[in-house]
Amino acid sequence: MKRKELIKKISSAGCTLVRHGARHDLYRNQKTGKKQPVPRHDEIDENLAKHIIKELA
Repeated sequence: MKRKELIKKISSAGCTLVRHGARHDLYRNQKTGKKQPVPRHDEIDENLAKHIIKELA
């Protein structure tokens, strides 16, 4: 999955960027308070993308 697609999906679920990192960005769901790192690669593995969406949604 492309990183841009993943960011769109988690942003539509109410997540916002907390901080930029060297290799990962940290996103937080405002409703649940859960945080999850998102790699800064162009292409993200499908299983990892599903895991990030599941944790933040």
